[in-house]
This record gives sequence, structure tokens and C-alpha cells, in this order.
Amino acid sequence: QVQFVESGGGLVQPGESLTLFCAASGSDLRPYILGWFRQIPGKQRELIAQITPIGVINYALSVKGRFTASRDNAKNTMTLQMSSLKPEDTGVYYCNTAPIGRSDWGQGTQVTVSS
Repeated sequence: QVQFVESGGGLVQPGESLTLFCAASGSDLRPYILGWFRQIPGKQRELIAQITPIGVINYALSVKGRFTASRDNAKNTMTLQMSSLKPEDTGVYYCNTAPIGRSDWGQGTQVTVSS
């Protein structure tokens, strides 16, 4: 069972940037597609970016062009660089296997975009 721990969230103003981090333990993640998910208040958790083992990345339309995901297979980590943040990006962000989170969900990291 893989455990995921997210960090890096915070309060930022619209238009600012933020980088999120994901650390995984318990298994070698190299064979897996990994993803960043977010849960906006009142909505279901959604997949916003996924990275294949060879680094092919797909983004949800809502974040494409503003967010950049990456993974480090040697370190079992992922990052999500977020720029041009909007109030509608506010939510709790998680990492897990993709497209379906097969491991237990971590605590997530809260991102709040507000002036």
C-alpha cells in the first residue's frame, strides 16, 4: 500500500503562483500512472493532471496552460507548479495513482486563492 503526503499549500492572491509537493512511500511508483487531484468545496474530487511512468502528462482543461506537473521516479516524489491562480482553484489538493486513486487518500494540502 502506497502512502501519499501532500504539502506546499497556502493562501495566495489571484494571479500568483504556488508549488505543491507530493512524497510517496511504501512502494516503488515507477510502474504507475500518478496524478494530482483536487476537491473544490461542494464538488467531487477531480483529476487535474496525470503523468505516465515515461513522463507523458495530461491536464484537465481547467488548469491546462497554467499548471505544470512533474515526477521524480528516483525519489518517489511529484510536484505541481501552479501559476496564474484563480479563486476557482481554491480547494484541497491530493496526489495518488491515476486515473483512479487506488491508495488511501492523504490529508491533502489546502490551496486558497483570495484577495
